[in-house]
Amino acid sequence: MRNVALEQAMAEKQLTQAELAELVNVEIHRLTGKEGRVCDRVVRQWVAARVTWPQERQRRALEAVFERSSVQLGFISRARPGSGSLASHTEEDPMRRRTFITSAAAATATMTTPPVRNRVGSSDIDRLNGRFTELITADQRDGGRPATEHSALAMAKEAVALQERGTISQRIRNRLYGCAAAFTSSAMWAAIDGRRFEAAQQHLDRASSLAAMSGDQAIQFRIWSHAGTLYRHLNRPADALSANNVARRTGITRRDPVFAALGHARQAAILGTTGDAAEVGRTLDLAWQALDRASEDEARPLWLAAVRSGAEIEELALSARLSLGHYEQAEAHAHRSLALLSPFMRRDRTLVAAHLAQAQLGQGDVESAVATAMSIPRAEAVGYPRALLALRSLGADIHRVAPGSRVARSWDAHLHETMRART
Repeated sequence: MRNVALEQAMAEKQLTQAELAELVNVEIHRLTGKEGRVCDRVVRQWVAARVTWPQERQRRALEAVFERSSVQLGFISRARPGSGSLASHTEEDPMRRRTFITSAAAATATMTTPPVRNRVGSSDIDRLNGRFTELITADQRDGGRPATEHSALAMAKEAVALQERGTISQRIRNRLYGCAAAFTSSAMWAAIDGRRFEAAQQHLDRASSLAAMSGDQAIQFRIWSHAGTLYRHLNRPADALSANNVARRTGITRRDPVFAALGHARQAAILGTTGDAAEVGRTLDLAWQALDRASEDEARPLWLAAVRSGAEIEELALSARLSLGHYEQAEAHAHRSLALLSPFMRRDRTLVAAHLAQAQLGQGDVESAVATAMSIPRAEAVGYPRALLALRSLGADIHRVAPGSRVARSWDAHLHETMRART
C-alpha cells in the first residue's frame, strides 16, 4: 500500500523526499514559530502509508506546501467512521496537539493583531534581506532545486503580507515590494537552472510586476537579465536579446560598471547562439572594460560576487565561444573561470567543468575530455540539470568523434553508473 496521491503531488512539483521535508519544516516554522523536525525518513513513511494521518502541524504544513487538503493528499483521518483498520495506529498525543493549536493560535494572533510596535520598518527589511542572502548562498551551492524555488516563493509571499501588518511608510512599502521581487526572481532563476521553463515564465511575469512597484533598479536588472537567459535556453535569441537589452538600459548600469559588465557578458552569450562572432568579441571587450572601471570598495549584492571577481564573465564567455565553435578560446575561458570561482559555488564549478570537457572534445582531445568529465563527482553530475544535459551531449559527441573506441566504452560505463547514482 502506498499513498499515491502524495506521490503524484510530489511529482507535479518535482520534489524529492528530502526537499519535501525541507519545505514542510519551513512551513511549520512559519505557522508556529518553532523549528520543524521532519526528515526524509518521515516522508518515506507518509509515501509508504505507514503513517496515514501525520501530526497536525505536519498536516497543516503539507497543506500549505501543496495547497490541498490532507484528505486530497491521500491521508486518512482517524475521525472517519469505518476506519477500524486504523485503530492499531497510535493516536496523536493530546498534549502535543494542544501545544500545536496553542502555538498556531498565537502565530495567527501575531499575524492578525498588530503587536505593541505595530509599525513595519527597517528591521523587517533587514530580516528579509538576511533570508535573501541565505537563499542566494543555497542556490550557489545546490543549484535550481524545486525546494529552493518553493522556499523563495514562500518568502516573497511573506514580504507582500507584511504590508498588511501595520502602519508603513511609502519608502518601506517600496522596499518590501523590492524584497518580494528579489525572492521571486530567485524562484525564477531556480526554475531556469532546473530547466522548468514554464514555471520560470510565470515567475518572470510576477517578478517584473513587483519590481516595477518597488522602483528598485538592481532587482529590475536582475529579473530582465535572467529573462534573457531564459529565452536563450528556449532557443529564442531575438527575445533573449530584447529582454537583456531591457536590463542593460536600466539606470544602474550607468552608475555601477559591475552591472554593465554582466549585461554585456550575457549579451555575448546570447549573440554566440546567433553565430555573430564579431559582435561576441566586441561585447566581451565591453564587459571587461566595464569591470576594469568598477570600484573595489562599493558594497554590492551577494549575487554579483562572481561577476566582480570575473568568474561569471569568464563563464559567459565560455558559453559564447562554445556556441561559436571556438573551442580553444572556450577552454581558456573555462580554466580561468574555475580558477576564479569560489569553492562553495558547486553548481557553477560543475557546469564549467562539463563545458570544459566539451571544449576539449571540440579540439579532438577525446582522452582529456573524458578525463575532465569523469572528474566531476557523480552526485554533482546528476544533481544539476544543465550540467547533466551537457554531459549527455558530450557522450553523443564522443560516439561521433570516436565511435566504438575504448574511451567511448569507458565513458558509456561511467555515465551508466552515474545515472544509477541518480536513482
